[in-house]
Amino acid sequence: MLAFTFPGQGSQRPGMGLPWRDHESWELIDEASDIAGRDIGALLCDADADELRDTRNAQLTTFVSSLMVLDAVERLGIAPSYCAGHSLGEYTALTATGALGFDDGIRLVCERSAAMHDAGLAQPGTMAAVLGLDDDQVDVACRRADADVWVANYNAPGQVVIAGSPDGVAAASAHAKDLGAKKVMPLQVAGAFHTPFMTAARERLRAALADADPRDSDVPVVSNVDALLHEQAGDWTSLLSAQLSSPVRWKHSLLTLADAGVTDFAELGPGAVLTGMAKRTISGSRTISVATPEDLDKLLEWVGAGTPSGPRQQEGEHLFAVERLVVSPAAGIFTPIGGLLEGSNIDVGTVVGHVGEVEVRSPFSGVLQSFIALDTERVTSRQPIAWLRTE
Repeated sequence: MLAFTFPGQGSQRPGMGLPWRDHESWELIDEASDIAGRDIGALLCDADADELRDTRNAQLTTFVSSLMVLDAVERLGIAPSYCAGHSLGEYTALTATGALGFDDGIRLVCERSAAMHDAGLAQPGTMAAVLGLDDDQVDVACRRADADVWVANYNAPGQVVIAGSPDGVAAASAHAKDLGAKKVMPLQVAGAFHTPFMTAARERLRAALADADPRDSDVPVVSNVDALLHEQAGDWTSLLSAQLSSPVRWKHSLLTLADAGVTDFAELGPGAVLTGMAKRTISGSRTISVATPEDLDKLLEWVGAGTPSGPRQQEGEHLFAVERLVVSPAAGIFTPIGGLLEGSNIDVGTVVGHVGEVEVRSPFSGVLQSFIALDTERVTSRQPIAWLRTE
């Protein structure tokens, strides 16, 4: 089984949007900019490292670019059995599964990042990665520091992040080295995330969460807080609130996915940090990171190599890589083209229907398998309309 994972703050890098500017999925950037009231395209293409390091820019660009990659992957007809995201990436995972609407996801990330930025200014803190030490020993190092410092991320075996006051992190780092840590690396962040230092941000986020409208999802998402699978909308308001001041249990989340039968992990978004964590945590796992359009062909080959031979899956199960989704270019009422039936040959550019007055043209050639959207159904932008087989 396949899981999509989505990176958190820190994976952003200058110019990460440049390879995508001419890709169809870039349209998502324009939509996100309208919702956020910011030029996200400029941040993705022109911002330098210092500008992107700002929590408000780092989170928004990572979130939107990850969804852009997801959009491109969905156009290939590849879908996951489960999703998970590291810290900020949890919002991406929820938006990817439909548990959060695209608009709500953008607004929540904007509010979350602003709240965390302000909390970091009000109570300055920092973070450091401790390498080569067991989880329990890192916790001991924090306790021995006798200061404001806590474990913030359980990332992978031998890779734990601590956070707190600068003095507390320095003291805990020294104790970690005494206990046998191979290395302690300071992180360039603007606050002590996932610790009690984020309590003020948590209070502010609660108000934004109250205005959001989470939905049940067909694809379960693993929570950072409890490392358990969740599908019910009612779970997420409290989990997302708690996440801000609770440690990210990423290692435990990966183990939960493995216990559910996941063997393949595809990281969608900038960087490849989560790919390395999956390799380190799940022995024998297959991993891939998708960050650029060039990675899409690699993903198709990777999925094909991991697909067992045998009878074709029944409709309703996840699509093979030889299948393609035609998605809606706009929001509105969908009307299919009359006379276009299952088994019809489709060429690139064929009009398969309309969403309001907007034509829905297939970007692929193939054989029409079925319409996913019903006649007169209201659809959202990028919602799957029909699926084809290319062979």
